[in-house]
Amino acid sequence: MKPLPELTSYLEGLPEPHILFDTQYRILAANAAYRTQFSPGRSVVGRTCYEVSHHFSVPCDQAGESCPLARSRESGQRERVLHLHHTPKGEEYVAIELAPLLDSGGEQAYFIEKMEPLRVAQGQPAAQGLIGRAPVFQDMLALVARVAPSMATVLLQGESGTGKELVARAVHEASLRAHRALVAVDCSSLPENLFESELFGHERGAFTGANAARGGLVEAASGGTLFLDEVGDIPLAMQVKLLRLLETGTYRRVGSTEPRHADIRVVSATHRDLDRMIHDGGFREDLYYRLSTFPIHLPALRERRDDIPLLAAALLERVAPQRRLAISPAAITLLQAQEFPGNVRELRNLLERAALLCDGDTMESGHVEQALLSGRRPAARAAESPRAPRGLREIEHAALRERTAKHRGSRAALAAELGISERSLYRKLKAAGAA
Repeated sequence: MKPLPELTSYLEGLPEPHILFDTQYRILAANAAYRTQFSPGRSVVGRTCYEVSHHFSVPCDQAGESCPLARSRESGQRERVLHLHHTPKGEEYVAIELAPLLDSGGEQAYFIEKMEPLRVAQGQPAAQGLIGRAPVFQDMLALVARVAPSMATVLLQGESGTGKELVARAVHEASLRAHRALVAVDCSSLPENLFESELFGHERGAFTGANAARGGLVEAASGGTLFLDEVGDIPLAMQVKLLRLLETGTYRRVGSTEPRHADIRVVSATHRDLDRMIHDGGFREDLYYRLSTFPIHLPALRERRDDIPLLAAALLERVAPQRRLAISPAAITLLQAQEFPGNVRELRNLLERAALLCDGDTMESGHVEQALLSGRRPAARAAESPRAPRGLREIEHAALRERTAKHRGSRAALAAELGISERSLYRKLKAAGAA
């Protein structure tokens, strides 16, 4: 059964990428926006959606992905998912909304997919933005894609260094307010006596030194997004006034009785345990519920170790852009063995230090080990077991033994792959007991 020409004509006029396909996953039509973004110069009609988007030979749900068509068959409703798609520019994250179309008997006959690239995140090394492919990272991105178009307040919760400001920017840039400002407020750095005037502004003469009226950060964010970073550090007295802003959409400048309207969307973030703070009286429960309409957990780096090779490659391009440094497999294995309490921020710091210790074109595990040891605080070093350095060497040796066992070529070829001389390889193999 062929779709009505009126339907394909309708799709062609839509500004966002759309495809129409049947119950067998065969693409029947693709509009101009889709052809331009995802398949320039090549027709997709007659091919399956999973082959075009993922290069799979089977449907997504049979290849470990979430399939919106399979989910729609179960629910009978629209479904939304986030996928990593192959595009002419490489793999990109794409937010997909699928709608089933029913025939005269009420059965699902066709499906329409709307696709919107999530340009703030990448599944490959990139110069900027969020990077990752791990399941927990994709789960987080799916929540970002779902909440971004709304006006809901978002609370980002995660350890220090997990990229909360990057995620806040992702929410903003995927929203309808992306054309206006994202204004960040570092709540931990503002003195309590200046907090109110910085946030809401002040009138001339409101306090000593207020020689002219000045708008605050809320006004600067008008039409856009206000990002409250480290919201757990907001003084209790200010929490009341922030709650009023969220509840009524109004505020007053310091020294004024005139209420002003705030056209803002609020995204906040914290590494603190707000539940514990509420229990201890350090944070208002009513403010918590206003801020956390849609909470998003940011995974720690140790929860997404498989992303470390991608992150390391991208971070090296940022900290040593002129050198084009490679990272040996043993160095990657050593990085993946770390706990990284400072998360991505700590990884970047470590890689920058290791790059300075590396004179060649390839960062080896020895450079990483030296950077790890030199970067530890004296108290941390004193608390370490005397076997800790040996433990790091054992990780390198295990990685080298595994690599050697899998290698089917000559030792010279293995040395070339590792970016070292044959003589250095022989010494390393002997030390690892694999010579």
